[in-house]
Amino acid sequence: MAQRRVVITAHAGLHARPAAELARLAQEREGGIRIRTAGATVDAASVLAVMDLALERGAEIVLETEGPDAEAALETAAGLLDPRGV
Repeated sequence: MAQRRVVITAHAGLHARPAAELARLAQEREGGIRIRTAGATVDAASVLAVMDLALERGAEIVLETEGPDAEAALETAAGLLDPRGV
């Protein structure tokens, strides 16, 4: 399993557009993508589950995936959540 730590950098936190793009990416991946916080782990393929995390600016999460091209998928996902860190 591949993992990547990401800090949310958008002023408004994780809002609908990047959450939807992340869900689309997770739905296309054979291994899916999960978001882990200190209190929960959710399937990133569900926009509602991702939005329910209410991730604010500065929140630290861990993205997880497995399967072929896992690192490339994490790179793309991280870019959606922390465009300055990629």
